[in-house]
Amino acid sequence: MPLKEREGRSEDRDDLFMRLEFVVIVLMMVGSLLSVVVSFIWPSAAIAHPGGLAADGCHNDRKNGGRHCHRTPPTQSRDRQSARTDVYYANCAAARAAGKAPVRSGDPGYARHLDRDGDGIGCE
Repeated sequence: MPLKEREGRSEDRDDLFMRLEFVVIVLMMVGSLLSVVVSFIWPSAAIAHPGGLAADGCHNDRKNGGRHCHRTPPTQSRDRQSARTDVYYANCAAARAAGKAPVRSGDPGYARHLDRDGDGIGCE
């Protein structure tokens, strides 16, 4: 095989390796960028929801219906908390219909969403 022909094949091989190296570098950069984007999006998906909680640490579950709790207030005993979560008024009309308005802080059924001015007395 003549020398020029061998040099031509060597240059073709070098050109092929350079292109392959370029493609690998581009793929690594795209992968890095994708991982950065995913790392910013993923934590926001982990946040449960932005809704506020009532004084008992619970709120209405609009998606599934009913109520669910996220935390228990540290200042309340278990018995007092269970009494408060057994009674729930969706709004002041429900508390009035049950004959329990005004609902005071510490009473069964009291929740922050019933106390608009934050004075500890709901549905006044």
